[in-house]
Amino acid sequence: MKAPRHTSTTRGFSRAATLMQTSIRKASEERGFAVTRLLTHWAEVVGEGTARIATPVNVSYSKGGMGATLTLLTTGAQAPMLEMQKEQIREKVNACYGYRAISRVRITQTAPTGFAEGRVAFAPAPSVQKTPDPAVQSAAFALSDGIENDGLRAALAALGANVLTKQKS
Repeated sequence: MKAPRHTSTTRGFSRAATLMQTSIRKASEERGFAVTRLLTHWAEVVGEGTARIATPVNVSYSKGGMGATLTLLTTGAQAPMLEMQKEQIREKVNACYGYRAISRVRITQTAPTGFAEGRVAFAPAPSVQKTPDPAVQSAAFALSDGIENDGLRAALAALGANVLTKQKS
């Protein structure tokens, strides 16, 4: 009697994290990041506010000294604010490592390797939702009044409100 054939539940697919894990580890170790968690969970380590204005670029270890230097990339306007937070950032990063791995935090406005690699990704400003004019909304609902399907009626009313708003401005 033959043993039952094992069938895969993934149907030939693999997790993206599994596929990229060795590449990420290799690239991060080249930059000095022995613990990749610092890169992948940067916002959780230092907080949303700091993560929005700074990104870790490099961890460099001195030959004879104890501890490493963490280099952060930021924009010129944010550098003074980040300068005042250096000690808190160092403590949070060392908590991530589990020991006093980082002894200094250096702030730069470009990457230490050059301008091409040192780009700060600016987050777009949060979008502001405008409340539509009640008169425009009622006119749009009146235009879609004969539609029986509720979802279609709501979509047409929203489209009508957008068109009527654009025509006004």
